[in-house]
Amino acid sequence: QVQLVESGGGLVQAGGSLRLSCAASGRTFSGYTMGWFRQAPGKEREFVAAITWSSGGTGYTDSVKGRFTISRDNAKNTVYLQMNTLKPEDTAVYYCASSPYCSGYGCYAEGNYPYWGQGTQVTVSS
Repeated sequence: QVQLVESGGGLVQAGGSLRLSCAASGRTFSGYTMGWFRQAPGKEREFVAAITWSSGGTGYTDSVKGRFTISRDNAKNTVYLQMNTLKPEDTAVYYCASSPYCSGYGCYAEGNYPYWGQGTQVTVSS
């Protein structure tokens, strides 16, 4: 049973930083892709970033490029999302997700992720 547990959300002023963590358990994740998605109030959930567990290859949505960095610690089975220069429009619930089969731009689609965490709230004040 795959379990994903997010932490690190909170309230921060615009221009500030937060680091989200996603602790993964339940199996070996080599070959998996780990993704971060977010859902703002009244909006659909959207892709933020993804990383392949084995190679460390990454992808980002355009709105966070240069500000957010996704990384992983294989020894701790944990994926991180470092968020810098936060903006009020980054306010959302952030979800960690895991996929054993997505590839390329397919990893930008939430439908390709069968495993999800419970989410963590990020609020950026102006």
